[in-house]
Amino acid sequence: MKQITQTGLTVENAISAALEKLQVTREEVTVHVIQTEKKGFLGFGSKQAEVQVTVNEPVPVENPPAMEEEEAADEVVSSEPEEILEELVEEASEEWNERAIEETKAYIQSISKGMNIEDLKITHKRKGKQVSFYLESEKVAMLIGKRGNTLNSLQQLAQLVANKHSDQFMIVELDAENYRERRQETLEQLADRMADKAIRTGGRVQFEPMPSYERKVIHQALSRRLDIDTYSEGKEPNRYLVIEPLR
Repeated sequence: MKQITQTGLTVENAISAALEKLQVTREEVTVHVIQTEKKGFLGFGSKQAEVQVTVNEPVPVENPPAMEEEEAADEVVSSEPEEILEELVEEASEEWNERAIEETKAYIQSISKGMNIEDLKITHKRKGKQVSFYLESEKVAMLIGKRGNTLNSLQQLAQLVANKHSDQFMIVELDAENYRERRQETLEQLADRMADKAIRTGGRVQFEPMPSYERKVIHQALSRRLDIDTYSEGKEPNRYLVIEPLR
């Protein structure tokens, strides 16, 4: 029985290398995944994928099997390794995503403790690539900061941490005491007042710098109006929104 243990950057890389050394095709072997690849953190703790590839031994048959048995055997040999590998890859991916979420929670906790916030409770909801974290604490106002500046900065850092540990891109949103919903309502009201001011004065009105998703809220809130135009100017993080009346 010919068998080889092979490592690689990914499971597929390791399998391909083993097939080349054994001079066989994928259909002629059985693959056992010993370990999936691990990215590690900041270059530490990373591990390559490791697989064990065994060449299938031919089974001597004195009499030709019945047609149904032949078809069943062909199905097992051709599809089973691929199906098992797909399941293993999916399980590994899910494991990495869950680990990314837990690492992100731990990071937020470490930041909060540095701010002397010891009672922080974090829950999360996941929908596709977006993960929303909800923060609860008696001192949660400190995590929100003036006009959400602290919460916005923490959200950017949390997204970097999540994508460092995830095997697919993740969009992170942080919220505390429904601040995001309340902020959206405030921005929509502000948008209407500023648009009315632009029409009343006949000149352009400029907002203070704000994050891209807050500018998007204002753009959307004013998209229904036909008497003004909105656009952004400047460079991040000082990019701001402008309203001009249409003449």
